[in-house]
Amino acid sequence: MKTTLQLLFFSAILLFNTSSGKTQEQKLNKEFKAQTIHQLAELINEFYVFPDVAKSTSSHLLKQWEENYYDVFADTESFAEALTTSVQSINHDKHMRVLLVPPYVATVNTPEKVLEERLERNIRLRESNAGFNTVEMLEGNVGYLDLRSFAGMDEGKDITDAYMKLLSQSDAIIIDLRKNSGGSPAMVQYLCSYFFNQHILLNTLYFRRGDELHEFWTLETVGGTKMPDVPLYVLTSEKTFSGAEEFSYNMQTQKRATLIGQTTGGGANPGQSMNLNEKLRVIMPMGMAINPVTNTNWEGTGVIPDIPSSAEESFGHAHLLAKNAAEVYRNETRERKTKIYLGLYRHLNQDTPDLSEASVYNSLDSCIEAGIMDESSINMLGYDYLMEQQKPKIAEYIFRANTLLFPNSPNTYDSYAEALMTNDQLKASLENYQKAVDLSEKYGNGDTELYKKNVELVKAKIAAKK
Repeated sequence: MKTTLQLLFFSAILLFNTSSGKTQEQKLNKEFKAQTIHQLAELINEFYVFPDVAKSTSSHLLKQWEENYYDVFADTESFAEALTTSVQSINHDKHMRVLLVPPYVATVNTPEKVLEERLERNIRLRESNAGFNTVEMLEGNVGYLDLRSFAGMDEGKDITDAYMKLLSQSDAIIIDLRKNSGGSPAMVQYLCSYFFNQHILLNTLYFRRGDELHEFWTLETVGGTKMPDVPLYVLTSEKTFSGAEEFSYNMQTQKRATLIGQTTGGGANPGQSMNLNEKLRVIMPMGMAINPVTNTNWEGTGVIPDIPSSAEESFGHAHLLAKNAAEVYRNETRERKTKIYLGLYRHLNQDTPDLSEASVYNSLDSCIEAGIMDESSINMLGYDYLMEQQKPKIAEYIFRANTLLFPNSPNTYDSYAEALMTNDQLKASLENYQKAVDLSEKYGNGDTELYKKNVELVKAKIAAKK
């Protein structure tokens, strides 16, 4: 009996202590919630990019707090989700989120630990491959790129150039952003630049702090071949977000690509992480995107595709359209190149004052830009006019243009020197033969001895004239 009473006594004490502990925990939670909400409201008012919306958002938070709306959320995770829902219900800003603070892990600075972290980071970078997941050539010579993120320029530029080189022979391109959650604005700018020749303002980021504007223009040069005319299709989904939305919106508003798929996630305002306390943090949008065409952005609305489709069916739609566009592109390209090439011959064969060194250079430069001639074919053209057609002056113009178009090639100077010698311009011929020797020695060309013999040949001709 005594033992039973003792057990009941200790059980009562345990029950009392447990109940008191719950009451104390609830009280702590209420204080924690009050501190969190007031800190969040203060940060929103101070830093959120839209001051008027900030006031409405913070007022809504405080009103909900006064109405005990947050009492039902018993843990930090559900509380964070509730706060996120509350702020987004007013500002419709999908970049603003309340998240858990990652648990603190004390840094161990042993050599082994430092090496392990570096190796793990390298593995993650290699596995992510700067966001480039798949590249392949589809039926109809359609290039396909599955891009999962926009990495920073330091880690992503060279990989971008390598993948774009693989796509450079495509007659149409599909860029798949259905699983792309965004990333670096600089990389968005860089990839966009592959598809424009003009200097175009793509996007502007405005930041409330400092009242700063950052403009993103297409870059004049990239590390590969630009494709300003290749038909372009972009696949989107509900998961397409942030920087991936910017790429899509840039291309759509500039009428450079056709968007196929679902309306995107709707996050346009860049921000940064700010701690509310030791358990929670907020992603605070401190800037906004401003498109130069629409003077607005896709925040809250998402980027609406040109051709709506389910995420699963969008690829098939895009491939069918891309194959047809590729066929049209090939035919138009063939006609354009034919016109340029035949125009060169008409120009070379006209016996008028319009035919000059400058005009020949311009015609050949157009052929190079169109991809129908290179150094070797220009050299062969020069010898055709020098040897077969017996038109040494035109040959001289062609060879001179080749030296300007390919100034580091010793062979261009050797051929130009031969034409000059044929036209009895021995001093100029000697100078260009010597230039061929100098470049050959500098770059290790195997024809150095031949160029030296040509130097001696023209020297002998000059001596014979004296």
